[in-house]
Amino acid sequence: MREDHCTRCGACCCAFRVDFHHSELASRRSDGVPDALTVPLTATLVRMRGTDATAPRCVALEGTVGVGVRCGIYDRRPSPCHEFAPYAALGIGDEACDRARARHGLPPL
Repeated sequence: MREDHCTRCGACCCAFRVDFHHSELASRRSDGVPDALTVPLTATLVRMRGTDATAPRCVALEGTVGVGVRCGIYDRRPSPCHEFAPYAALGIGDEACDRARARHGLPPL
């Protein structure tokens, strides 16, 4: 069985802003992101709470970066999270994944 690096890492959840269209919210679809975990940006964009802080950390992230983490809304996470570093769980990072890991003192994948 291959190791899932993402369940240890979580650096991406503590490195970038997560903005997405409000059509992904639970108030607009049954499997959407809980509205309470977001802040409005514009008439059509929202941001995950915590991701615009000086030291960003998504409100949905549980655990310790680099040790053991999980997304509290994994099945309902927004599209930027679905699309980020699609092969990282297999140990294949990309430039953005490597930048996030470096911010937390972790080596690239």
